[in-house]
Amino acid sequence: MKKTLFLAVAALTSLACSTHREITVAVTNPTTLERSDEMVELSMHDIATRLVLADTAQIIVLNEDNEQVPVQVTYDDKLMFPVHVAAGGKATYTITTGIPVPMPTIACGRFYPERKDDLAWENDLIAFRAYGPALQASGERAFGYDVWTKYNTTQPVVEARYADELERGISYHKDHGNGLDCYKVGPTLGGGTAALLDDGNIVYPYCFKTYEILDNGPLRFTVKLTYHPLVVQKDSAVIETRLISLDVGSHLNKTVVTYSNLSETTPIAAGIVLHEPDGNITADADNGYMTYSDPTDNVNNDNGRIFVGIACPDQVNEARTVLFGKQERNARGADGHLLAIGNYQPGTAYTYYWGAAWSKADIPDMAAWNQYMADFAQKVRHPLAVEVLLPIN
Repeated sequence: MKKTLFLAVAALTSLACSTHREITVAVTNPTTLERSDEMVELSMHDIATRLVLADTAQIIVLNEDNEQVPVQVTYDDKLMFPVHVAAGGKATYTITTGIPVPMPTIACGRFYPERKDDLAWENDLIAFRAYGPALQASGERAFGYDVWTKYNTTQPVVEARYADELERGISYHKDHGNGLDCYKVGPTLGGGTAALLDDGNIVYPYCFKTYEILDNGPLRFTVKLTYHPLVVQKDSAVIETRLISLDVGSHLNKTVVTYSNLSETTPIAAGIVLHEPDGNITADADNGYMTYSDPTDNVNNDNGRIFVGIACPDQVNEARTVLFGKQERNARGADGHLLAIGNYQPGTAYTYYWGAAWSKADIPDMAAWNQYMADFAQKVRHPLAVEVLLPIN
């Protein structure tokens, strides 16, 4: 089974005045968990300066066996690549010049104006969707993130599913051999949306207003979503911006949320919609993760279970189930939410991870999902340490 990929923020040492034909990078694992195919980043500008490069497209990364590993230069000028580091161990990588090995685009997405302005993206394991302005204009109420299951392939499937649905009448709500859309969102937080709380009540964001795709593979998809103004306490024009990224091999998206025009510290909740009030739920605030086993929107169709999770790199105040009253339950078509509640301070960013897996793919049961999420939370709270070693002239 592929293990999760993580972003570790690289701390570069001071660059020497001299230049070199290669750079050695040491990656240290501070945990007792094996870190396999986890992403690290280095400043592309510093690398190009060090190697005296005009064409950064000729940069390659080699592992300890002198084999090329996949690379991507991100929108914010970072060189990212996957590493493998044993528990408590250290691994070295070499950055040099050469001809990169061709690699397929796996983490990718697109805006779909032909389907009410959906924004959908995926990697080799799972796919997701956020709803856009045309859907909001239609009056349909769908607030949170959607989950699309995927199996039997690591290649992109979303583009073909939309084409089948819209051009050939082949529904993506049925499994045609590589997964389907069987997750119910409605006017809820869906599969991991964050929202501010006003006097304990969720201030639901509707559909996004604008989008900007910043990375589109091969290793990472990144999109920036901006939302319509919200009324939060005494502030009437609060603008939410989300930066969402999904890496190859990971079941979870990293999401950085900011709010402008918010005047005071406000509670924020990252939530998962509940469709079974007595379902299989884990809410571990101390260790920073929550999980839920969703029955899918058609329990009699052999759709398996969708496992949904949230991981928080920073300490949260509490993680708990909040059930709807009868009227709200009927209006939202759900039983409530599982919420991780923290505080948002104006001028800062709130970072968390959310995502899902499927029982008919690589996560067979809730025990496996809980272990995955517990490990994920530990890794984001204890990132890999990345150091550039100064070579001898």
